[in-house]
Amino acid sequence: KLEQLNQYPDFNNYLIFVLTKLKSEDEPTRSLSGLILKNNVKAHFQNFPNGVTDFIKSECLNNIGDSSPLIRATVGILITTIASKGELQNWPDLLPKLCSLLDSEDYNTCEGAFGALQKICEDSAEILDSDVLDRPLNIMIPKFLQFFKHSSPKIRSHAVACVNQFIISRTQALMLHIDSFIENLFALAGDEEPEVRKNVCRALVMLLEVRMDRLLPHMHNIVEYMLLRTQDQDENVALEACEFWLTLAEQPICKDVLVRHLPKLIPVLVNGMKYSDIDIILLKKKKQGDVEEDETIPDSEQDIRPRFHRSRTVAQQHDEDGIEEEDDDDDEIDDDDTISDWNLRKCSAAALDVLANVYRDELLPHILPLLKELLFHHEWVVKESGILVLGAIAEGCMQGMIPYLPELIPHLIQCLSDKKALVRSITCWTLSRYAHWVVSQPPDTYLKPLMTELLKRILDSNKRVQEAACSAFATLEEEACTELVPYLAYILDTLVFAFSKYQHKNLLILYDAIGTLADSVGHHLNKPEYIQMLMPPLIQKWNMLKDEDKDLFPLLECLSSVATALQSGFLPYCEPVYQRCVNLVQKTLAQAMLNNAQPDQYEAPDKDFMIVALDLLSGLAEGLGGNIEQLVARSNILTLMYQCMQDKMPEVRQSSFALLGDLTKACFQHVKPCIADFMPILGTNLNPEFISVCNNATWAIGEISIQMGIEMQPYIPMVLHQLVEIINRPNTPKTLLENTAITIGRLGYVCPQEVAPMLQQFIRPWCTSLRNIRDNEEKDSAFRGICTMISVNPSGVIQDFIFFCDAVASWINPKDDLRDMFCKILHGFKNQVGDENWRRFSDQFPPPLKERLAAFYGV
Repeated sequence: KLEQLNQYPDFNNYLIFVLTKLKSEDEPTRSLSGLILKNNVKAHFQNFPNGVTDFIKSECLNNIGDSSPLIRATVGILITTIASKGELQNWPDLLPKLCSLLDSEDYNTCEGAFGALQKICEDSAEILDSDVLDRPLNIMIPKFLQFFKHSSPKIRSHAVACVNQFIISRTQALMLHIDSFIENLFALAGDEEPEVRKNVCRALVMLLEVRMDRLLPHMHNIVEYMLLRTQDQDENVALEACEFWLTLAEQPICKDVLVRHLPKLIPVLVNGMKYSDIDIILLKKKKQGDVEEDETIPDSEQDIRPRFHRSRTVAQQHDEDGIEEEDDDDDEIDDDDTISDWNLRKCSAAALDVLANVYRDELLPHILPLLKELLFHHEWVVKESGILVLGAIAEGCMQGMIPYLPELIPHLIQCLSDKKALVRSITCWTLSRYAHWVVSQPPDTYLKPLMTELLKRILDSNKRVQEAACSAFATLEEEACTELVPYLAYILDTLVFAFSKYQHKNLLILYDAIGTLADSVGHHLNKPEYIQMLMPPLIQKWNMLKDEDKDLFPLLECLSSVATALQSGFLPYCEPVYQRCVNLVQKTLAQAMLNNAQPDQYEAPDKDFMIVALDLLSGLAEGLGGNIEQLVARSNILTLMYQCMQDKMPEVRQSSFALLGDLTKACFQHVKPCIADFMPILGTNLNPEFISVCNNATWAIGEISIQMGIEMQPYIPMVLHQLVEIINRPNTPKTLLENTAITIGRLGYVCPQEVAPMLQQFIRPWCTSLRNIRDNEEKDSAFRGICTMISVNPSGVIQDFIFFCDAVASWINPKDDLRDMFCKILHGFKNQVGDENWRRFSDQFPPPLKERLAAFYGV
């Protein structure tokens, strides 16, 4: 009906009439009329006849002071919507008029005008600070500041909120008045209106990031004030104030500024970490946490957050393994995403976590006395908050906590069977934060009891506990790796049983736990009895899911890890899995082509389906090796990859290059005919702006060169210059540097004549980036390449020979013929410079390097 009515040009006149003039109707009806008008403005404003537009604008300004707060707010929303349609330029009297209405004697008019201005400041902050409008802020900001002292709390609150919109962007007009702004804020510190206090806190938090210099002289008082506000009766005020500690902890001055306040601050934060009464009521209402057994209640779809697939990136293994620069995104403070997403409890915990990282063990004297009381408290809410505190400080205070862990970990393991579900779930998370220490102890002491109890929690009758236990177990798997091998049957038993038990949301987390297990124990999973347990339930889910179902993502990721771990053990399952992946890629590409040709007829595909499918194909190629050959032979995967490698979405290219490298290793006979088409594409993707794409392309080039041998020659010019440039760039991530070095080495191995002339341009960064990676095939071929190039162009290494010596010494046990190559180069250099010069040269070596070279190579 509304669509029909919109055909009449003056329908919108009626809507504004009902909103502003038809006092006989009730307010909700009038407001609704205004909201329908707002939607029309959003959709068809440019088609309104001029008369209608002008009428609406004047009616809005005439009725901004309506006696009803609801109607005022609706008019304000309408004004903002018109303004944000690019109309601020075409409505030159809007801002002057609203600003003059602020001075009205009539409260309603003043409040209505301020409400509209606040919305405009929120929606159009950028354009207000641009030359387009002749910089109205120069007038507006001083005007707003006058109202900080207004008698009405609502008006004071609007005034602060308006100015707050311009802090983060460091707007010039505000920076000119920064001192009077701060002074006015301080004057409002004790305001009786919570909304005003909240806006004051928000302002101070933002100023901390933007104008620390102006706050520093008052820092002592601000900290005292924020301490008070963090304990405000109004939770919204307390939450805004608590953000202050999070922001301050990221500033370099934090340590000095806060140190004298820690005795007061820490108890406040710890106290904020308890569930509030309101949280607990909400949890009951949500049937979460407090309804102890909810495992049979199906999940509501909106509780399931979208997951993002992390595409494959090829990386080298290091000697100091375990200290990977992974971004820990699983480590977020205890996830009660079921209550409001961000609350005082989470903010306090996050603040304590960052402060623990600032002060490290110096924080413990303030925390330990509190922990003693909390952890053994008879009230579950208090005990639960103590366990959260213990988890929050785990990262920062690890060293100082070690003496207490032998007593604490068993206590926590006991808490895993607490009668309160919320205590059980937080304990899972806290224990996962200490997993690294648990794994470093003899396995029977803590690892075994912890694992046993966590596996029981995976089968808990409470969904939230299941989720926490599954996530914690995945963290434990990453830390323990092959330590878990003796318990595999028991672990798989539990995980497979959970399949039949879990509702939708937790199933997705279960896939992750299984995939992580496969990554952690690798080929140890390849035993007939384990395969028999694990594969049937996975394949059953695989057959149930439709191609359009996003639950395929976590399942495909999980299968990718399983296929890589099982190797030949995955053979019986590989054909349907391979086929489906190829189909997913083909379907997505077809849909993308339709969408490109006729965007209004066909919607764009979700390319994640294709990305995840490419990654699983990589997993299959890596796991099955040569066994994938027949599958590739019978499919058009290489044609599809040719398209994927040119996709405009970086993640698609990234995954297709990973697959290209894996197929090159597994069945090069099928890749070889396409090399002439693929190489130019690889060359254009050596662009370090897209780190992961560049990284995988680089790695694939290295794998291809090993297979091509001397036939790689015509392609060297396409790639060599970019690779040398990348290895010399400052701040290039470690993974990319290592892969670049390996690929340069491999190119030099197969085509030394072409690459050796550039030796001097890359030898130094080449040596420094490869000294830390483990002895393996890739390192082996790369070093053979470097040795071959040195023999072709010895003068290229002369200036940086000490770096070469250091890189050679990083080998634990090179193959005999590679060791001979090293020997030959070292002795050749020594003979060339003579004993005296060699002695002077080798005196610069650090002692361990000198000893190693003498012991291994006799120089």
